[in-house]
Amino acid sequence: MPDRPSPLVAVTGVVLDARGRVLVLTAPDRTDPQLPGGAVRTTETPEEGLARALREGLNLARPAGRLLAVDSRPPGPPGTPGRSLVVHVHLVGPLPPPEAAAIAFPAGQTAEARWLPPEAACALLPARVAPRLRAALAALHTGSFAHLVDGVPQPGSPAGLDPARRVALEHSGALDPASHRASRPKAVTAASVLFTGSDGRVLLVQPAYGRSDRWNLPGGGIDSDLGEIPRAAARREVHEELGLDLAPGRLLAVNWSHKPGRPARIRFLYDGGVLDAPALARIRLDRAELLQWRTVTPEELPGLVKPSLRRQITACLTARATGAGPLELHAGRP
Repeated sequence: MPDRPSPLVAVTGVVLDARGRVLVLTAPDRTDPQLPGGAVRTTETPEEGLARALREGLNLARPAGRLLAVDSRPPGPPGTPGRSLVVHVHLVGPLPPPEAAAIAFPAGQTAEARWLPPEAACALLPARVAPRLRAALAALHTGSFAHLVDGVPQPGSPAGLDPARRVALEHSGALDPASHRASRPKAVTAASVLFTGSDGRVLLVQPAYGRSDRWNLPGGGIDSDLGEIPRAAARREVHEELGLDLAPGRLLAVNWSHKPGRPARIRFLYDGGVLDAPALARIRLDRAELLQWRTVTPEELPGLVKPSLRRQITACLTARATGAGPLELHAGRP
């Protein structure tokens, strides 16, 4: 059906470096800065089109990452002739320093390339492009997706919707049940277990991913989409990470932490009890997740764990010693 009119399809890459900066380009024949990307050819998917644009325009051999947003733009006011535009916005990176430094541009195609902090990039980009980037970054930080029309997040968009507008839509009854569920704030849940040795030292584990200089308690994410409950998650994680099949003891605390623009994080902290020398000797690490384990005194915690986790551990040790709890903690503070 080649004679049927259809929207133009384009694809944009939010290319990030290891510092979280955004790559912004300016072409020689244009004054407006742009994000990498371009039109999708007839036989391409948006993902293939972005990979080609990165390869040809940046000498960057990277596939399109997670889909962050889709923006639909009409040709103009109702009745305006032309074709609408559908733009897919994908994450690319973050690029490690050597890969970011290796980016190169074909002669005559790019006059200027800048790595900018997100807010600076949004301020520099044209008014039709900046809202896409802002919504895409919101989707990136919340692990969600943004539905836009002409750059405006739509009611029920899981990301990018201004919180005040979401509340106003909810209170006015303008959201259907599906849109209400999609736009509600989300939380990430985890379960951890506090073990001590016979000498009162706290068992910590060193992750094989992320920041390996930060130590953690044994534990991990709750697979709530599989029907898992926090206590079962705590037992599963200890078994997977340490090779110990031990039922968690009582719940010592629930910790709530939150950063603006990110999902809230909820951690259930259970008492694992005391591991004597034979029990510690039975530990078998999952090397895909952990590098090593150790026991430390409470006084050693500040140099090993994040301040919030240190406060959580300290609160849990107190709850265990006094029989208090479960405690309600906010960033580790009762």
